[in-house]
Amino acid sequence: MDGNANTPPPKERRLLERVRNAIRRLHYSRRTEETYIHWIKRFIYFSDRRHPGEMGAAEVTAFLNYLARERSVAAATQNQALSALLFMYKEVLAEPLPWLDELDRVKKPARMPTVLTAGEVRRLLAAMSGTKWLMASLLYGGGLRLRECLKLRVKDLDFEYRQILVRDGKGAKDRVTMLPESLIDSLKGHLERVRRLHERDTARGYGDVELPDALARKYPRAPYEWGWKFVFPSHKLSTDPATGVIRRHHVYENFLIRGVKDAVRAAGIVKHVSCHTLRHSFATHLLESGYDIRTVQELLGHADVSTTMIYTHVLNKGGRGVVSPLDHAGA
Repeated sequence: MDGNANTPPPKERRLLERVRNAIRRLHYSRRTEETYIHWIKRFIYFSDRRHPGEMGAAEVTAFLNYLARERSVAAATQNQALSALLFMYKEVLAEPLPWLDELDRVKKPARMPTVLTAGEVRRLLAAMSGTKWLMASLLYGGGLRLRECLKLRVKDLDFEYRQILVRDGKGAKDRVTMLPESLIDSLKGHLERVRRLHERDTARGYGDVELPDALARKYPRAPYEWGWKFVFPSHKLSTDPATGVIRRHHVYENFLIRGVKDAVRAAGIVKHVSCHTLRHSFATHLLESGYDIRTVQELLGHADVSTTMIYTHVLNKGGRGVVSPLDHAGA
């Protein structure tokens, strides 16, 4: 082992570099890359820094069982670790793992999503202003996920058709959702300010923007085009860790996460509310308004309607619509 305890040995560093190359070759997101690298490192350290090529299903099972039994991780966390290791063995080491029969799978609890009433949504949005208000309004008004909102490009907003093109959403799928008419004037005013910021960056030599996949090589001028700019750019320039290029990225997640938390407190809402709660509320309120569940499924980008069905359980319909006998007794 060379260096200190936190410095991976050369053989391990070469493996991690191969993992990064495989992830980028398959056009996975940077967040997926960071997550996979994290779990592969955890697996290696758990296994006394043995090279994964010297291990197999038994060691992977031991690590995942440790996460479940000793660390009491959530089902999603164990699945993340499993996905990372399956990817490494299949795509990098070319040694696909057999079915892990001895694995203790963490059971995912069936929890109902938190949903705000229409009045609570109004109070929440009323406690916000500026860009944070606009972003939160899009999460609720179009059913966007937080990352989808952050990654919006100018050309994804279609004001004529009143729609938003969500590119590379969950599951690497594109979809179309609604653009609320009540936000159009505010969005246009916001984009005018963003355009002036873009023009100042260009004058200073920082006018390009990160493009997905290999589009920058295919269209060399595209990074400088207005349509590719982020709708919600960061207030400061930053260095791209992959290329070293100084450019303006989109705002960080915590910009809106903190904004929503502050607004929840200011609005006096006692429910546990996150950015994703606005998406849950979007779906539930559409179903309450009588829209078809298949339509809501398409707007949300769910692959299976069973995922969308969770929102029918929070509606005051069917069995939930029965009047309590206590209410009758008091009549």
